[in-house]
Amino acid sequence: MARRSKRRTNEVSKRKTALASPHVKRIIPYYDVLDEEQMQKIDAHVDWMLENVGCAFRDDPYALEIWRKAGIKPVDDDIIRAPADFIRDLCSKAPSKFTQLARNPERSITIGEGNQVFGPIFGAPFVRDLKNGRRYGDMESLHKLVKLTYMHPNLHQGGLVTCEPCDVPVSKRHLDMLLAHMTMSDKPHLGAIIEKTRAEDSVAMTEIVFGKEVMENNCCIMGNVNTNSPLLVDKVVTEAVVAYCSKGQGIIVVPFILSGAMGPVSTVASIAQALCEAMMVCAFSQLVKPGAPFILGNFLSSMSLKSGAPTFGMPEPILSNYVVGQMARRLNLPLRCGGSLTASKIEDAQAAYESADSMHSTMLAGANYVIHSAGWLEGGLCTGFEKLIMDADRLGSYQKILDQGLDLSEEAFAKDAYNEVLPGGHFLGSNHTMRNYQTAFYEPKLSNSENVESWEELGSKDMRQRAYERWNQMLEEYEKPPIDSALEEELKDYVARRKSELPDAWY
Repeated sequence: MARRSKRRTNEVSKRKTALASPHVKRIIPYYDVLDEEQMQKIDAHVDWMLENVGCAFRDDPYALEIWRKAGIKPVDDDIIRAPADFIRDLCSKAPSKFTQLARNPERSITIGEGNQVFGPIFGAPFVRDLKNGRRYGDMESLHKLVKLTYMHPNLHQGGLVTCEPCDVPVSKRHLDMLLAHMTMSDKPHLGAIIEKTRAEDSVAMTEIVFGKEVMENNCCIMGNVNTNSPLLVDKVVTEAVVAYCSKGQGIIVVPFILSGAMGPVSTVASIAQALCEAMMVCAFSQLVKPGAPFILGNFLSSMSLKSGAPTFGMPEPILSNYVVGQMARRLNLPLRCGGSLTASKIEDAQAAYESADSMHSTMLAGANYVIHSAGWLEGGLCTGFEKLIMDADRLGSYQKILDQGLDLSEEAFAKDAYNEVLPGGHFLGSNHTMRNYQTAFYEPKLSNSENVESWEELGSKDMRQRAYERWNQMLEEYEKPPIDSALEEELKDYVARRKSELPDAWY
């Protein structure tokens, strides 16, 4: 299919209201828990693993050939071990910061260094809402979630599989998901990764939006992959790396380790394993194309050693967020970790505690890209509509802490207010209060701080009910962002052609 040489990368929303910041520009310090000696100790163990343990790069002869051309000969057919200095040197070629372009340039996001980006849950096969309960995800639900993510100012990136649309064949649903994100939203988003041609479709459709010339010099799409811990990099990962990075696009690589199952039961050993796995794939990505955007991921969870179920919001994974944050900055690589994680089935007290602990540590640790910031239920099996809105509401408070910190301006010290207010008086009507009351405090849209009588008069609604009403109101107010009709038609034509070429497959 012919590609236009110049695409409408300058399409700007014509809405009258100003857009919120496309990402968080952090100004507060990181919460570092390790001293230099402790970091060196972890570094030494990671180096030992790179050189003596390594990772298997399995079922992809092309990936092994890339290693061979770099002078690294596989051991036992597919295990890659390499000098630590060699791996670290390759990792240093990945950028410490990069920008992912959005169809609306005002929504382009910068990832890395002092910037943090929040995106919604990814990959849940089920959805849940207060009226319809738990059910398999479908395309209608995905469309609603794409619209809500687009509309919410505290979510900066759209993800891709906000839920699995299980009413569309597995072989074709990635095309419908990409089309939804590209036309119903103008925020940046992710691409497909599960099978090579799906990753290639993602890149091809992105080229329709931005044009080949723009994509040669900019990150416009990223893939998010998990290593098959422990210490296995399968062809889903390597083929995705080649599909995205060979075109100069980004890849996020996340070891998903349940300590005690896919990693040792000790937290520090699992952290070192996660770093080893991610660094090996980072090095591979730079062999594919030096300078390709790479995000080092960590998804470390504790588990119940009685049942084998993952647990969230526990002290061990919270501590790992802080440690991996330090180690990623030491490598000068952008970091993905954490999120509003919970094992709870609904938006209850368990969900609130676990999600708050997980997300707060993610914020302080300095994760540059957080994919599960909102909507996560059931250990990631379910996307909650109310949970999405509740979590995103809290992200606003995190963002204010991160990008505003403590105001130390002359105005903030309010000297004139003390000349105006007498001892024993109040500041409610002072000039300083009147000048600043609209921006002084973050006001969550879903919390109710009224007295109990007012709350009862409004129906005694809990936060789940308020969130349910909020997301339904948002959908009523949704307006599709502007998109060139010829561009939209070309995307639809690509989807229709590819669907005609693919057989229906449900697994």
